[in-house]
Amino acid sequence: MLAKRINHMDKESEKMLSVQNLHVAFTTFGGEVQAVRGVTFDLDKGETLAIVGESGCGKSVTANAIMGLIPEPAGKIKAGQVIFQEHDMTKLNKTQLRKIQGVDISMIFQDPMTALNPTLKIGEQLIEGVRTHYKLSKLDAKKKAIDMLELVGIPSAEERLNQYPHQFSGGMRQRIVIAIALICEPKLLIADEPTTALDVTIQAQILELFEEIQEKTGVSIILITHDLGVVAKIADRIAVMYAGRIIEIGLKREIFYHPQHPYTKGLLNSVPRLDLKDEELEPIEGTPPDLFSPPSGCSFTARCPFAMEVCDLVYPTDTHLTNDHIVNCWLQDERAIQMQG
Repeated sequence: MLAKRINHMDKESEKMLSVQNLHVAFTTFGGEVQAVRGVTFDLDKGETLAIVGESGCGKSVTANAIMGLIPEPAGKIKAGQVIFQEHDMTKLNKTQLRKIQGVDISMIFQDPMTALNPTLKIGEQLIEGVRTHYKLSKLDAKKKAIDMLELVGIPSAEERLNQYPHQFSGGMRQRIVIAIALICEPKLLIADEPTTALDVTIQAQILELFEEIQEKTGVSIILITHDLGVVAKIADRIAVMYAGRIIEIGLKREIFYHPQHPYTKGLLNSVPRLDLKDEELEPIEGTPPDLFSPPSGCSFTARCPFAMEVCDLVYPTDTHLTNDHIVNCWLQDERAIQMQG
């Protein structure tokens, strides 16, 4: 894969995206939901960062905030910055955002059938974006659309431009959605659960496609998923989210082989292993906290078998285990002994 990471913190010159202390909330009849609470991470050029966690932890909201797709007035970015190529996405107006959305930053949504317009031919949906942003002639746009379909592995590309979404299989529709996202040659691609509705063999093909595209184009990828198998295949780094926060982040090998947060360990223990026939899965007991009124301390305290008194009172700060591996957990914080005392 292009631009494989050696040391994240030593590669500032290649930084593509920087998210700093991001807070996103939604106003409802029941109160304010604090969906994202202080998310911070960087993304380098040509890197794949996987954001993992159970449903409702804030993965997709974080992705939408990066894209500038938080629905107003119900949703609001309360604080923080999303710096993409020297632009703070949180400060741009709608006109300025449209010049970046779909061009420099593209997004692949979860369900290809809802992402594609069932009443329009595939060719029209591919050509629309590139003609809007680059003012190409219809002939040049069509040629680019054919090239993009071939890139994502659609056979007989020119003929299939005239077909509708329902004439394609689920895997082919997902490839078309990827082609639409890539046709304007973005620098950052956000993939929100891109393999959820696909069977295992098609998932493998889509993941290989991501790797091939990254090698050819150098695009940076943020992969939103709850599937650790997908993460193991293509991620360079992994950010684990829980209750609106990133509670652990590190290189793939650090998260898989040296997880430090009890929640990260719980996620890994809940994945079945083929090499252990008699193994019993270990589910994470309990439920996530109410984000209408999140706890002041660690949000995982109520479900954590190792919780201490301090965990319920104060949220832990970053503990740097290596240059890349950071965890928010009192079990790894030297101050915990003092706080307990």
